[in-house]
Amino acid sequence: MNKNTFKTSVLLAGIGGLLVAVGSIFGRGGAVIGLVLGVGFVGWSYWNSDRLAIKAARAVPVSEAEVPQYYAMVRDLSARAGMPMPKLYMTPDPQPNAFATGRNPDHAAVAVTQGIVERLGWGDELRGVLAHEISHVGNRDILIGSVAAAVATGISFMANMAMWGAMFGGGRGGDDDGPNPIALLLTALLAPMAAGLLQMALSRSREFEADRSGARLVGDGEPLARALESIEAYAKRIPMDVKPAQAQAYIINPLTNEAVAKRVQFANMFTTHPPTAERAARLRAGEWRT
Repeated sequence: MNKNTFKTSVLLAGIGGLLVAVGSIFGRGGAVIGLVLGVGFVGWSYWNSDRLAIKAARAVPVSEAEVPQYYAMVRDLSARAGMPMPKLYMTPDPQPNAFATGRNPDHAAVAVTQGIVERLGWGDELRGVLAHEISHVGNRDILIGSVAAAVATGISFMANMAMWGAMFGGGRGGDDDGPNPIALLLTALLAPMAAGLLQMALSRSREFEADRSGARLVGDGEPLARALESIEAYAKRIPMDVKPAQAQAYIINPLTNEAVAKRVQFANMFTTHPPTAERAARLRAGEWRT
C-alpha cells in the first residue's frame, strides 16, 4: 500500500466513523442507523456517480467525427495507461475546465468544457489536463471522491436531524431516555465541519497524486503546470454555475470566480483544491519522477 492509498483509507475511515458517531448521539439505534445510512449512501454513489456528474455538468457526448483531436489524445493516453477508452463528453461552459467520472476504468467518462478547448487548443497543455483526468480514473479517485461526498452528505443529513430534534423537543436534558439537546446542537454544528475538513484533505491528496501520475504519463510536468495556471486565471474571471459538492471533481475549482464564491460562501471552503501555485511548483520540481 503506497502512501497516498494509506492516507485515503485513513480519511475515508474517519468520515465513515464520523457518520456512525453522529448517529450514536441518538442512542444505540442511532449508531446503527448512521452505519446503514453510510453503507446506503456509498452503494448508491458507487453505481450512480458517473450519470449524476454528467447530468449535473450538462455534458453531452461527442463523436470522433466531431472532435477527432479529442479522441486521438484520450485514446493515446488511455493506451499508455493500460486502460479502456472512456466515454467522451463536452459541456457548454465558457470557463476552461475538465473532469473525469465513473466508478472504475471500465465505466469511466471524461468531460471538457467548451472554454478549455477554445482557450488551450489541442496542444500539450490540454494533453497534460487529459492525462491528469485519465490518472484520476486509473487511481479510482472518482469512486473515492464519490464515496466521501456521499458519506459527508449522510453526516449532514444526520446533523440536520439533530438540529431539528434539539429545537423541537427531541431531547429532554437530564432525562436519560432522550439525547441531550446541547449535544444535539453541537453535533449539528460541528459534524458537517469535521466531515468537510476530512473531505478537503482527501481531495488535496487525490489532486496531487493525479498531477504526478498525469505528468508521468506524458513524460513532462511543465505542460500541466502551465495549464493549471492558465485555467485558474480564466476561472477567476469567468463564472461557472456548479454545485459545491460537484466542484471537487474539476481539475481547478470552478467556484474561484469572486461573484460565484460569494454565493456559495461557507460551503466552498470544503471543495477547495490544493493551491495551484503549489501544484505547479511540484510539477516543475520533478516530483512526478519519484
